[in-house]
Amino acid sequence: MSTRAVVCHKEWTLQPDREPDAEPTSYAMQCAVCGESSPPSTDFAAPQTWVFEHGGRSPSHHTYREIITRPWRAWWKP
Repeated sequence: MSTRAVVCHKEWTLQPDREPDAEPTSYAMQCAVCGESSPPSTDFAAPQTWVFEHGGRSPSHHTYREIITRPWRAWWKP
């Protein structure tokens, strides 16, 4: 029995998925001091509100990270 390999080179394209059935982009904020995070939301206002509430409960926490989850799609060109 012999082994045979077929190699095919394709040119791929990558872009944000804007199709009607794509997952929504979501946003969250994470405290860089303690690591606590807001729940993800499709509306950035909710994580922003979480930052103000978290900062109010933890006055020394001034640094945050924005976490964006954006759907992408890849396909090859025939």
